[in-house]
Amino acid sequence: MGLINQKIKDCSFVSISERHGDFGIEGLNLSNFERPMQTATAVVQDFRIFVGTWNVGGRAPHQELNLEEFLQVEGSSDVYVLGFQEIVPLSAGNVLVIEDNEPAVRWLTLINQALNYKPSLSDQQNQASFDSSAVSNSMSNPSSKDSSKTHFFRKPSLKALSKNLRTADSSLLKACNCYLDSRNNEERPTGRRKTRKLLQDQGAAAGGSVRGHDPSMEEFMSTAGITTTTAGGGGGGPASSPTGGGNYSLVASKQMVGIFLTIWARKELMQHIAHLRISCLGRGIMGCLGNKGCISISLSLHQTSLCFVCSHLASGEKEGDEIKRNSDVAQILKSIQFPKICKHPTRTMPERIIDHDRTIWLGDLNYRVSLSYDETKLLLEDNNWDSLLEKDQLNLEKEAGRVFTGWKEGKIFFAPTYKYSQNSDSYAGENTKSKKKRRTPAWCDRILWKGGGVEQLSYVRGESRFSDHRPVCAVFGVEVEILNKNSKFRKGYSCAASGGVVEYYEEDDCVPKRHSFYDF
Repeated sequence: MGLINQKIKDCSFVSISERHGDFGIEGLNLSNFERPMQTATAVVQDFRIFVGTWNVGGRAPHQELNLEEFLQVEGSSDVYVLGFQEIVPLSAGNVLVIEDNEPAVRWLTLINQALNYKPSLSDQQNQASFDSSAVSNSMSNPSSKDSSKTHFFRKPSLKALSKNLRTADSSLLKACNCYLDSRNNEERPTGRRKTRKLLQDQGAAAGGSVRGHDPSMEEFMSTAGITTTTAGGGGGGPASSPTGGGNYSLVASKQMVGIFLTIWARKELMQHIAHLRISCLGRGIMGCLGNKGCISISLSLHQTSLCFVCSHLASGEKEGDEIKRNSDVAQILKSIQFPKICKHPTRTMPERIIDHDRTIWLGDLNYRVSLSYDETKLLLEDNNWDSLLEKDQLNLEKEAGRVFTGWKEGKIFFAPTYKYSQNSDSYAGENTKSKKKRRTPAWCDRILWKGGGVEQLSYVRGESRFSDHRPVCAVFGVEVEILNKNSKFRKGYSCAASGGVVEYYEEDDCVPKRHSFYDF
C-alpha cells in the first residue's frame, strides 16, 4: 500500500492522457485527481559581468587607442557594461543645441573591435599599406579633403550603427520573455521570433550578416580614421580576423550629451535578455539639462532583473559641494521611472532603480577628498591611501547615512583617479604649467552595487593617459535565476562559448588570479 501511495505522489503532476500511458500506474483509478499545472524548477547560475567607467575629458577616441587592456577581454566576461562621461566637450553648443553623436559612434566601433576582433600580422601590414596609400592619394588629389568633408555630412547616426552591431534577434529585447505556459519554457511565444532565429542561423551559416553589408558605414569609419574590421574584408580599410566569429552583440546604447552607456552580451545570451528599458535624467544647468545626470538601463537576464546606472554628478571641490552630489543621487533614485512592459499576469518588472534584484551604479560621482592640496600631496607621496580614504567624501557621506544607503563598494587598492596632467602620470598642479588646472587628487570615478547575489571579483583602475581621469573597472559574479525542468546545472561561471553552446566552468577556473577586493 505504501508503494501505491508513493506512486500516486510521484504522478500528481502528470496529465490524464499521460496517466493512461504510464505502465507503472496502469489500473489505478486517478480520475478524481485534479489536473495541476506542471512547474519548472528554478536554478541559480553565476554570470560574470564586467563594469567599466571612464571620464574621457571631451576627447574623441582615435584608431590607436587600444581598449583590450581596459576591457580585460582575456577574462571573457558574459556581459560588458561600459559607461563614459564627457565623450563630447560640455560646451553650450553640445548642451543646448544639437547632440554630437560622432564620438559615440567611434567608441562603439572600438569596443566592437576589442570584443570581437583581433588583428592578425597580415592585417597590420595591410593597415600600414592602406594608410600610406591614403596619404599618397590625398597628396595627389587635393580635392580629397573636400570629399572627406562631404562624407562627414553623410555620416550614419548612432542609432544606425547600433542597429548594425546588434544581432537579428535583438529587436525583441524590449519584449516580455516570461513564459505563460511553463511546460513550454524552452520555446518562444511567437512564430515571429522563431522565424527571425531561423534567418539569423541561415545568415551565420552563410558567413554573412542578416542585416547585410553597409558600405556607407565603412566609408564613414575610414574617413573618420577608424578602420573597419569585417570578416569579409570589405570596406575602405583592411579586414581583421574575427575571434570566435564575433562572440558579443550590442544589447543597448544610449547617449545624453556627454554621458554614454553601452551594454554588450554574449550572443547566446541574447535570447534570454528581455524587458529592455532606458530612462534618463538631466541634472546639469538649471537642474535639468544633460551635461550632468544619469542614464539608466533596466533589463532581465533569464528570471533576474538587472539595472545599470551611469551618472556624472555635480562637480566642485568647495566645502558643501558634496551636498549637491547627494541631491543628484536622491533625485535620480526618486525620479527615474521605467515603463511597464511585462505581460505576465503574475509577474511585474521593477519600475524604480532600487526595486531591481541586482543594481550596479557606475560613473564620475565627483566626490572629493576633504583635505587641502598640500595635505593630500604629502599623504600621496607616502602612498598612505588609507588615511586619504578616511577623508573621502563618498565614504563619509555613506557612513553618515546621507547618500547611497544600503549600497556597497569594494575596498579601494588604487591611487586617486583624478586629476592628471595631459598625457602624464603626474597629478595636475605638480609643475608650473599645470598650476592653473590644479585640483586636489580624488577618487572621483567609482562603482557601487545593491542587492544580494553579487560578489565583486576585482576592483582596479587602468593606466591610460588618454584623459585627465584614469578608467576604473570591476568584475562581478552575479547570481541569476534560471527556469529549467532539468535542473542539472552546476554552480559556476559562464565565461566561454564554443560552437554557439555555453560551457559552464567551476568558479576556480574563471575567477581572476587576484583575491576578492570586497571588504567584508
